[in-house]
Amino acid sequence: MLNHVVLLKFKPGVEDDDVKTLEALLDDLPNKIIEILVYEFGRNIIPSERAYDFAIVSLFANPESLERYRTHPDHRIVLEKITTICENIITADFAGSDASSIKEKTPDMGLPDF
Repeated sequence: MLNHVVLLKFKPGVEDDDVKTLEALLDDLPNKIIEILVYEFGRNIIPSERAYDFAIVSLFANPESLERYRTHPDHRIVLEKITTICENIITADFAGSDASSIKEKTPDMGLPDF
């Protein structure tokens, strides 16, 4: 699986209505783009100097499905909205790992299970 993470830093003065419009557009994408396997997004709730304002986390089967998502006309509409209200956008794409498989490979260090 391919994880796609996007962090958004809004421009100063972005209105709450703009963010609500973005949320509505994002909420509808999984209904329109079949390549999306998991789709979560939300506003940052723990402010700090290094924190971004908004995050999107999505899951795709492979790089090809992510590329179909990126070029899909409905995604392009959302991207236009994002670029009008954001001063910075950061993305990262990575192959996810099952935490339990990492634990199985890690030597027992006497730490408690969480």
